[in-house]
Amino acid sequence: MRTKHVLYWTSTGILCGIFLYSAFMYFTKTEIIKGFFESFNYPTYIVIPLAVLKIIGVAIVLWRPSKWLTEWTYAGFFFNLVLATAAHHYAGHGIMGFSFYGLIAIFPSYFLGKYLRD
Repeated sequence: MRTKHVLYWTSTGILCGIFLYSAFMYFTKTEIIKGFFESFNYPTYIVIPLAVLKIIGVAIVLWRPSKWLTEWTYAGFFFNLVLATAAHHYAGHGIMGFSFYGLIAIFPSYFLGKYLRD
């Protein structure tokens, strides 16, 4: 059981760290990030709201105020990571970036979190 707790907190820490780093970059390097969004053919007006939602999502994953909200937060994180990985791949940046590592970390975080709390 101890191993599962360590794996859960490690994967959750990595996942939350990736999202917090991403949000930090969105706030501090907004013009560069907007340039990336333009190259991906994504609208640039979602950069700041997406950063705010990432921070709120991290708080929900760590705090877990309700099962319903946590489920939707993980779903949002999953779709964000899939779309980011695909966008980087199709833009020629390669697949091995933070979004790909986030995809690897989200599964143990989600499933072990459900197992340990239910």
